[in-house]
Amino acid sequence: MAVYRAEWVLPIAAAPIRGGWVALEDGRIAAVSAAPTSGAIDLGRAVILPALVNAHTHLELSYLRDVITPSSRFLDWIAGIMAARRRYANPDDPVIVAAARAGIDEARASGTGLVGDISNTLVTVPLLEQASMPARVFYELLGFNEGNPGGRVAQSRAAIEGHTTGGDVRLSLAPHAPYSVSPELFAAIRDDLESHAGGNSTVHLGESPEETEFLAHGTGPWRELLTTLGAWTDAWGAPGVSPVQYLAELGFLDSRVLAVHGVQFDGGDLARLRALGTTVVSCPRSNRYVGVGDPPLEAFYAMGVKVAFGTDSLASVSDLNLFGELARARHLAPRVPARALLESATRCGAAALGFGDEFGTIEVGKRGALIVVRVPEEVEDVEEYLLTGIEPPAITWLTDNPKSQ
Repeated sequence: MAVYRAEWVLPIAAAPIRGGWVALEDGRIAAVSAAPTSGAIDLGRAVILPALVNAHTHLELSYLRDVITPSSRFLDWIAGIMAARRRYANPDDPVIVAAARAGIDEARASGTGLVGDISNTLVTVPLLEQASMPARVFYELLGFNEGNPGGRVAQSRAAIEGHTTGGDVRLSLAPHAPYSVSPELFAAIRDDLESHAGGNSTVHLGESPEETEFLAHGTGPWRELLTTLGAWTDAWGAPGVSPVQYLAELGFLDSRVLAVHGVQFDGGDLARLRALGTTVVSCPRSNRYVGVGDPPLEAFYAMGVKVAFGTDSLASVSDLNLFGELARARHLAPRVPARALLESATRCGAAALGFGDEFGTIEVGKRGALIVVRVPEEVEDVEEYLLTGIEPPAITWLTDNPKSQ
């Protein structure tokens, strides 16, 4: 057993402990307390907290770092992504694999211990296993005019079941977005989710004004792009409602689904998501990069919606450091308590990905996935300090082998 003392311990599940300690044994949390103890390794002026949870990223796009420039219009950024991906048709290309592997290492170095990874190719599954990075990998499907949605989903289910994992890398099916997935394909993915207890899904939702226009009127840049790509079908009619109402009425949204972005959500959307128990995953740095604006973060919390955070991919953000996301969140939501933002980046993300019994809080029996952040002498409000943009040199991982600490 290894026992560590620090100036602060943030259990997340309880109030911060000043001068607390944590004991680790066999990879699990054996004890956490504020009571005096002897023989503890004193970490000094530092804070122990659960590893962060990056609930939305695209590791297979890591090779696009610094390739796609920031945009003032979402569809322009999408065009850049499509053009860049055509240059690497083989998902096992060494460039893609090496960049994804480096992205996993970068996330871990910045304190992330669990990821929600979107993949169109499943190339990241063995990489996550090799790196011992726990993850929910969402095998993402697109098909606005899919002729055989049931067959497509059955084929995709077979593909993910063909990957043998040790339990820490879990796979699910996920639709991309309302403008790229037909109602029938949404229904088939939902049916698959219903038949696999313990799984969950995710969807990009309410990200851009163009998405809202498309669902309201069936017009705009998304209609034009679908037509250009030969993906448009006259069988689809605009529902005339918001993205949230559209998917709610299709029966897709509930507590097992993560709704990513939500930049365009209004009060009615948030009330609906709260009632459904859906978690909103916010990626505020990416939203600004791709030209869709800033998410209404304070409204998310004010309306009682469950919130998690993600970085999105390196095609739309400078790094995979979730502390950077928290710093941006603090800028956008100055009235939200620091503790609530930290809970979103830990416990809420873990629960949304289906790992809530293992990650996200410092509680006896949970996984010992804990990080230590050094704290400057002048800091008294450690929770607020953690929202200032902590960089990897200030972060270390705890281990139940003190000699390796």
